[in-house]
Amino acid sequence: MKTWRNFNSKHVKGIQMAEQKPVKRAITLGGGGPAAGLHIGALEALATKGIKFDVWALSCIGAWVGIVYNQWGDNENKVEKTYQFFKNGVFRDDESYKRFPINTVFGADKKFKRMDEGDLNRWVLNQAMAPNPLVRYLTSMMYLSNINGLSRINYPDSEFMKGIDFEALKGPGKPDIFHNAWNLDEQKLALFANRPMKVANEKYNYEGPIDARSLCACSALPFVEGTVEIDGVTYCEGALVDTVNFESLLEEHHNPPNDKLHEVWTFRIVDSKQIRKPENLHDALANLCQLFAATVGEDDVKLFKYHVKYDRPGTGKNGKNRKNGKRMEDWWNGTVVEVHVPGHINFKWNHSNLDNGRALGKAAALQAIERYEKEKGKSHPDEPLFINENPEQEEGWRAVRDKYYDYQKRAAVRPQAKIAL
Repeated sequence: MKTWRNFNSKHVKGIQMAEQKPVKRAITLGGGGPAAGLHIGALEALATKGIKFDVWALSCIGAWVGIVYNQWGDNENKVEKTYQFFKNGVFRDDESYKRFPINTVFGADKKFKRMDEGDLNRWVLNQAMAPNPLVRYLTSMMYLSNINGLSRINYPDSEFMKGIDFEALKGPGKPDIFHNAWNLDEQKLALFANRPMKVANEKYNYEGPIDARSLCACSALPFVEGTVEIDGVTYCEGALVDTVNFESLLEEHHNPPNDKLHEVWTFRIVDSKQIRKPENLHDALANLCQLFAATVGEDDVKLFKYHVKYDRPGTGKNGKNRKNGKRMEDWWNGTVVEVHVPGHINFKWNHSNLDNGRALGKAAALQAIERYEKEKGKSHPDEPLFINENPEQEEGWRAVRDKYYDYQKRAAVRPQAKIAL
């Protein structure tokens, strides 16, 4: 008869260690501008399933969503408050957007207090110009034609930017959060974080804490938005180089044997199937943002998976360090979970697109979570595990895809129609 004393002590020790060490997860939120609703919907699905993250690697609109989301306390409805932030502060109502196709990030709060340049610009844009039918008509003639120009979003002292509590990101219990930007002066990737980062190398530098200026810098897309100067250095969007911000993820946050990073969840929100023939300046600018993000983001994920599978990070150059002819224990053999993006959203900064993106993002994330629950226990000794790489033949993904097609057909008839999933 087997007794407790006869039970293998190694098994007991292994069970105890498994119980003492929770899964450490990282999430990457990529760029994609008006597709921000996809991120919000995905975070809603993850929150519903109780999946939390210890590390947030962000770029472009993913940085805005991730930072706004994490400023709230655990006792608050983070998803709904994030949605309301973007609905009321960035996206415009459908009716006014038809002839005034500009997001409201340049708009102003209605509080009459001492306004800086950004507040004044936002007030003029949203409360004076946007409601005027003649201005909307003239704007549509100009903006929906072959004219281009640069926008500016860097107004750190505006009431809009003050709506983000950057200090809250540094509080106890908050995850590690970092986003990128591109240092135009030194031609290097720059990282900004809510806590000091440990490592700098020839590819990237840690430049300082996350604040209003760094957040604006990370989404300052060249040829569309003006660059941002921080302490004498000029920055633009980092997603041009690293869309999903994998560059330093493992180097910074995988520290074996006592602080291993077990899972990386990837969220690209743009895909080449979203690109369409431009009919005006609005569409052309949308394609400019999305075309590079779609291809670069897809390649970034492929390169990251190749890196962890063949370069074997954590073992020195090219992963060749070995001990007694065996792979060293600090090789990263964690799990990569991919949430695939829908191909049938548009790039309009209006409320219906935000709502549709939220619904589609939630559906896509739920499909990935279901796949994750089925495969997370799969044995993968000394090798990383990739989940939901190619879900095209999976029943759950086909159901999501069919919903996309239904929406695409309805949108062709009624462009502002909302999808219900």
